[in-house]
Amino acid sequence: MPASAIPLPLALLIVFGAAKLLAEIFERLRLPAIAGEILAGALVGPSVLGWISPNDTLKALADLGVIFLLFDVGLQVKTRQLLSIGGTAAVVALTGVVVSFSLGWGILLLFGVPRAEALFIGVSMVSTSVGITASALAAKGWLQQTAAGVILAAAVIDDTIGLIALAVLSSTSRGHLNVIEIALSAALPALFTVVLALWGPAAVNRILPGLRLGGGSRAKAEEAEFHIALVLLFAFSALAFYTGVAAIVGAFLAGMAMSEAAGDRVRDLTRGVSELLVPFFLVGIGLQLDFAALRSGFGLAVLILTAAVLGKVLGCGLGAIRLGWSNMLKVGVGMIPRGEVSIVAAQLGLGLGVVSKQSFGVIVFMAMASALITPLLVNRAFREPTPAEQP
Repeated sequence: MPASAIPLPLALLIVFGAAKLLAEIFERLRLPAIAGEILAGALVGPSVLGWISPNDTLKALADLGVIFLLFDVGLQVKTRQLLSIGGTAAVVALTGVVVSFSLGWGILLLFGVPRAEALFIGVSMVSTSVGITASALAAKGWLQQTAAGVILAAAVIDDTIGLIALAVLSSTSRGHLNVIEIALSAALPALFTVVLALWGPAAVNRILPGLRLGGGSRAKAEEAEFHIALVLLFAFSALAFYTGVAAIVGAFLAGMAMSEAAGDRVRDLTRGVSELLVPFFLVGIGLQLDFAALRSGFGLAVLILTAAVLGKVLGCGLGAIRLGWSNMLKVGVGMIPRGEVSIVAAQLGLGLGVVSKQSFGVIVFMAMASALITPLLVNRAFREPTPAEQP
């Protein structure tokens, strides 16, 4: 039976079952479980066993999974924690973007790749997939460390920078530069993030307590508080999307806004939904692997992966220098994984005829491989924080 013709229940069984089986094996080997779940996607996907092919249903489940993951992470992060390290996070994001872009662009020029194509590939290397690192940190209970807060804030910033750079590049590739469009692309995401980060928690703290069950509350339905949390989650995610920010940024900000007001029941239910959906996000990364596209460019793919790792470890680590050597390493490692923005940039370049199929395969490999190795490196770099490392 072709992978595309597999009934949905069987596809769900294969994806979820393979993810949890590999996660258990990796745990027994003292390796990060999420690395096993990503590898499960590569095994059951088109490149190895061919049981499952990427499709719209699995993509929707994956998108929902990462939204709930970032919402769950946001529930564990206090606004004051992120605001206290906002300056450091901005420097980390900027240095990581500059070094990663420069390395990627320079390597491709040395390989004789056309300048326009090299620019697209360079831009695809600047953004961080915060979902991978957040999942690894949450699994070990490390989200309260100073370095974790810097990673989360810096990932939001460099995701925005990546989208702005992509807007500039796509405009110039079409033969015109729309300054107003680019200015809006920069201003709206920044305004959205700042407003929700600063005033979202205060607004939720005023509204949510009055809607809880019992004690004369206005909300009477069972699990009403969780329903309200879901409405806020989807509302913040939709607002993020329409202002030019990734929906997962809105999900993270929604969780952070509720971090002080949400009760234990909301946290438990959120964790339960995440346990169901996050494996589809992780497996979805592995499903993207395409060995056929790398046959003629594997050496370049490995070099770009190396540059992607060094670009964040060196660039972001340098930006966190004031936090000390230990935190520099943690921040640099935590910023390694690439994701949606990387692949979107490569897809846009492919659609414009600027990026070749081989280069597109290289970027997909870089995004998938960086996501796979990050949990392993995070486990090595992170440890129980000393009092000096606490926010």
